[in-house]
Amino acid sequence: MKKVLLFLAFATTVAFTDAQVRKIPSTVTDALTAKYPNAQTVSWKDKITSFEASFVNNGTTTEAYFKSTGDWIETDKELTYEALPSVVKDGFNKSKYADWKTGDVVEIQKPAGTQYRIMVKKSDLDLKYLYFDTTGALVKEAMTL
Repeated sequence: MKKVLLFLAFATTVAFTDAQVRKIPSTVTDALTAKYPNAQTVSWKDKITSFEASFVNNGTTTEAYFKSTGDWIETDKELTYEALPSVVKDGFNKSKYADWKTGDVVEIQKPAGTQYRIMVKKSDLDLKYLYFDTTGALVKEAMTL
């Protein structure tokens, strides 16, 4: 029984830490360098199905995700609300969430295109992520975690 409890404690610790389990493949690090040659202060996380690089790129906090083959999945770049394209701000202001308080803003670049995610808050219990495309259309709403 003691061994079972120790094993469960160990397994839980490993499962809930950001410990690096695998070595980052050179194909992945090379892909980051090729895509973002100015990346500074790079740190890596093993996300099991992908690798996440957190770094500063031209003064902006950025996260890029890559498959173990080095294929780029997406890049998330922090923005201020003011830095959003005007069409996206217009789309937000025309949405039913226009009177909600805005929070974190992220530009999400994927091979299929770019989206903008705006966290909005009506109350401490009413938080959502709103996703807008480059034309300012609201394409998705999601609950925050």
